[in-house]
Amino acid sequence: MLAETGIDAHGDLASSMGVEYLEASPERVVGRMPVKGNTQPYGILHGGASCVLAESLGSVGSALHAGEGRIAVGIEINATHHRSATEGYVTGVATQVHGGRTLATYDIVITDDQDRRVCTARLTCMLRDAPAAS
Repeated sequence: MLAETGIDAHGDLASSMGVEYLEASPERVVGRMPVKGNTQPYGILHGGASCVLAESLGSVGSALHAGEGRIAVGIEINATHHRSATEGYVTGVATQVHGGRTLATYDIVITDDQDRRVCTARLTCMLRDAPAAS
């Protein structure tokens, strides 16, 4: 799905955490990640893992919005963790709230398999021209 866009949505971190992309457009990106393997010592989903999912989804949306020859670089993320998840998958939905020439901002809602909100995040990316290939 993302291959035809030229966007490498699976950097090393997203791949090692098992992030899967289910839907992707500049306006909305949906993806999921397993809880297993992404927990903290108490057996619950690590808050940083939620941030990785949120930033991965928002960054893909930003890159799609930026278009060919441009890149998206995260400059700010915040997250509120509402409840813990201990099994299954968490699913994130990133919705564009601002898409400009130099900035793109996404609200990301992460839910568990019972559709209960686990985390709410917001990501802003700076949009720049891609560096010249050497």
